[in-house]
Amino acid sequence: MSQENPAPSEQRRTALIYSPALVQAALPAQHPLKLDRPAQVRALIESYGLLAAPGVREVAPNPATVAAARSVHATDYVETVRRLSGGQQVPEMVAQRHGFSAFGDNPPYPGMFDFQLLVSGATLTAARLVHEGTVDAAFNPAGGINHHALPDQASGFGIFNDAAIALAWLRDQGLRVAYVDIDVHQGDGVEAAFVESDEVLTISLHESTLFLFPGPQGGLAEHIGTGAGRGYAVNVPFAPYTDDATWLWAFEEIVPPLLAAFQPDIVVTQLGADGYYDDPLAHLRLTTHAYETVIARLRDLAPRWVAVGGGGYDIDATARIWALAFGAMAGVELPNKLPPGYVAAYGGKQLRDPPDAAQSADTEPAVREFAEASVRTVRRLVFPIHGLSTA
Repeated sequence: MSQENPAPSEQRRTALIYSPALVQAALPAQHPLKLDRPAQVRALIESYGLLAAPGVREVAPNPATVAAARSVHATDYVETVRRLSGGQQVPEMVAQRHGFSAFGDNPPYPGMFDFQLLVSGATLTAARLVHEGTVDAAFNPAGGINHHALPDQASGFGIFNDAAIALAWLRDQGLRVAYVDIDVHQGDGVEAAFVESDEVLTISLHESTLFLFPGPQGGLAEHIGTGAGRGYAVNVPFAPYTDDATWLWAFEEIVPPLLAAFQPDIVVTQLGADGYYDDPLAHLRLTTHAYETVIARLRDLAPRWVAVGGGGYDIDATARIWALAFGAMAGVELPNKLPPGYVAAYGGKQLRDPPDAAQSADTEPAVREFAEASVRTVRRLVFPIHGLSTA
């Protein structure tokens, strides 16, 4: 099996949303987020010949409009982003109120406003292509990192919440939309955008906010939405050092039954790769096996599929995980040996981790018990709202 001819399984019409402009912004050198990650992801996808595979297309996005950003974000916040981006004077108290600080998670940077509109436009492009039926699945690897961005505040490296903007647009087309977030950090910004609504189902699987950003004010299994949205915000927290087996078990217990009950027209997934065992910003013990398994399940569960990137600070692992994701979207099984051209540029040998990669035998009993408690809580509080058995 050669890299130029990956094995087809079930061919699907698939789009990669990409342009060089999506990787041309840069945060300060010491910042953990490298905004050029999608370039390496694209290089790996192209090296496997996926961009020339039947049914696959690459689409350059147009920027989102300011009105699209305002569909999720407060007008004064959007204006603050614009002014900071252009180097205009903004009172320090105003900048800080909106989550910006030169030495924090969200430092302003030149061109930030236009770049963020382009990232949001890329996710909207994916949503439109899928909604119109042009493709069955579309992936914007530059998106998703903004899933912490709140209506009036930058947070956790997020400025304009591209996933929430796309979800709001799909909802406004009269569609039922579900959002599944597998980033190691809770998708709190997306949840906040729809926490009082039963029109969008949000599910986040993440390392518990008791141990990790954004903190225990949200993200616990008991947090299930408010008002009309009660039962439509779902959180499945895990203890540090959760491994593949426990994470996959919890996914199967919660996500398939809820998606089956909700019956979405389109599923939007955030594919953060920072639950990887060697990621420097978190503590889960996941390998490419867990990601490949869940991504294949999402492909089967989603009637139509929009995917965005997310966290991932071991960039080599993130590129491999997202290439596996795009292969699954396209219905193509990628060979395990990395293509020579990619290896020459970026290094590495294998696409998938060896079985013993995480060097963890069995999950500690307390870790498994934590996941079981999360699952029990979600089933007890959320499942009856959707007509599902708690057993």
